[in-house]
This record gives sequence, C-alpha cells and structure tokens, in this order.
Amino acid sequence: MSGPRFHVLLGPDGAGKSSVMRRLVQRLPEWRMVSADSAFTAPEHALIPRLRQDVHDHLLPGLGTAYSVDFLASVLQTAVVHLRDQVREADPRVPVLVDSYYYKILAKCRMAGVQDSRMYSWWRSFPQPSGVVYLDVSPVAAWRRRGDGARLNALEYDGDAGDRADFERYQRNLRKLLLEEVRELPVTMLREQADADRAAEAVRGVLSA
Repeated sequence: MSGPRFHVLLGPDGAGKSSVMRRLVQRLPEWRMVSADSAFTAPEHALIPRLRQDVHDHLLPGLGTAYSVDFLASVLQTAVVHLRDQVREADPRVPVLVDSYYYKILAKCRMAGVQDSRMYSWWRSFPQPSGVVYLDVSPVAAWRRRGDGARLNALEYDGDAGDRADFERYQRNLRKLLLEEVRELPVTMLREQADADRAAEAVRGVLSA
C-alpha cells in the first residue's frame, strides 16, 4: 500500500511560505494546503493556531525563566503531530502541500538546546514527502521582511540582543540544519524571489511539472 502523496514547502524565517500558500489556494485549486497557520486550519482544529499564538505571546517571553526548552518542545510537538495527522488522513487522490512539516520545528528545537533524541527519532519516523520545495531567502532580505527586526521572536535569533547580527547568524545555521534534515529527499531549491506573487508562481511551476 502506497503512503500519502504530499510535498513540503520549506524555508528559513522570512521566506514567505504562508504568503505563498495563500496564493496557491487559487493557483493550484486541485491541491490541499496544510499548515498550522489559522488560514489553513479547520474550525474543529482551532486549538492549533491558538496554541501557536500562545507560544508567541506567553511561552517565548518566559523561555529560560518561567519555561524550559523541553516544555517549549512539548508544546511545539502539538503542531508536529497535527501536521502528521493531516498528512496521514489525507485523501490519496488529492495532492497535498505541507508548510514545513516537522523539519523546521525539529531544527529550531535543536538550536534551542533540546536534547530529546527519542522525540526526534519519532518525528523522523513519520511519512516522508515525495519532494521538498525549498524557498530560499537571504538573511539580509529576511531581516527587512521582519521590519528590520521589529517583528522578531526568540526563536529567530541567537543571543539576547536580537540585533541584525544575531538574526543573520541564526538564519544561516537554521538553513544548514533544514537542508541537513531533508538531504535524503528530492529537494528543489528556489532562489529568493522579489515578492510573494513571483514566489508563488515559482512554487506552482515546480508542483505542476
């Protein structure tokens, strides 16, 4: 029995994956978009974007004081399992594009210092995609897209300052870990695009080929 048919849209912070997926709803109507973003979650899964917002509003500001990195990983795992469930339960006749899958959360947990190899092994046992579309962006452009640092969270930069150097260093390391995680999969690299419309068209071209 064949596994689920799906692709993963991957990229560092600021790559524009959510913006691209919103545009692909119209450009690839035969595809199903799966994400933990509220724009792509059904009403019965409202807990997922709510938890995601709570991570940004409450957990990350208290990371290292009120909350440990292991607690962070436990909460982020809810999104990982949700995405796996959506993939596993998908109609095999309908192609699926998944935002980041577990790859980005795993990389960020590693960078945060989470050492739980059993958890990582479990995530890596999940169904694997037919291919990965990697939407690249330079740390310089990503910094601009984050309002020159005005819209950063604690999982987007190294150190305590959250300045441009901390952000760019983190993003370079994140890119390395993401590509390491998918090195055994077919990966299509898309260079940085000028805007979300062009990026969406580039992704559409890959998925329609």
